[in-house]
Amino acid sequence: MNATNLRTHAQHALMTSDPATKAKLASQLYQQARVLTDQQVTEPPSIAIERVLDPGRPESPKLVAPRDLPRRITHTQAGRNVMAHAFAHIEFNAINIALDAVYRFNDMPGDFYRDWLRVAAEEGRHYQMLADYLAEHDSHYGLYPAHDSLWESVCRTDHDVLIRMALVPRVLEARGLDVTPAIAQKLRSNHDNQLADILGTIYDEEIGHVEIGTRWFRYCCQARDLDARTTFRNLLNEYMSGRIRGPYDEPGRLAAGFTKEELDDLKLMEAETLARLEIPITN
Repeated sequence: MNATNLRTHAQHALMTSDPATKAKLASQLYQQARVLTDQQVTEPPSIAIERVLDPGRPESPKLVAPRDLPRRITHTQAGRNVMAHAFAHIEFNAINIALDAVYRFNDMPGDFYRDWLRVAAEEGRHYQMLADYLAEHDSHYGLYPAHDSLWESVCRTDHDVLIRMALVPRVLEARGLDVTPAIAQKLRSNHDNQLADILGTIYDEEIGHVEIGTRWFRYCCQARDLDARTTFRNLLNEYMSGRIRGPYDEPGRLAAGFTKEELDDLKLMEAETLARLEIPITN
């Protein structure tokens, strides 16, 4: 690959509609980035960097409001298919999120682009694991509706790499760390060790993805002479007011680079939001 084209190829993969092809391209890009020099990896795209309101996606699933999604239950195979489909949609979006970071943000070190291509490659593997599960159970990605809330949040952060690193991996993707262990436990209680094992693999690798977001968020804060804890708290108040909720997977979040003080801030913000809404706190 011509080094100048690495980030251009990331944009091409981002706009590729077929999920399996997108996942394969992400893996190839990561392998190529590992052997290129920093100067080659950081070369700006040969095309204009523009807002991507709609990345490449297949015609299905149909995108609907979150309230219109089918219920995710674990005690029937049909319900587990719905759940696996929802996770597949998240992983498909996560490929796009990582590719967009590579394409979009200039003037970052070479390892920034390598890190996010690694994330794209691993998210692609996660997607394929879930797609294979669905195929084994007479289903497929696109069969059920999905929502576009995650990509909408990506668009809201496409103007600033610091804000993207703070809010997408450290808030939206970190939420997966909070909920996945309990879901996997329910799956095992319903004798679906296959899907539980897939979610376990995703959980383990997602810790690394959130850590990458944490590391580059702090890099941006240091470069701008900002206090990371204060900056993160301010961004949560500005962009995520009323959307911070627990419980939090503290071991997973700590492994992903959160500090104890940041976790305390999250709990306080949640408590303040619930108090304003006069909702009792339940854990």
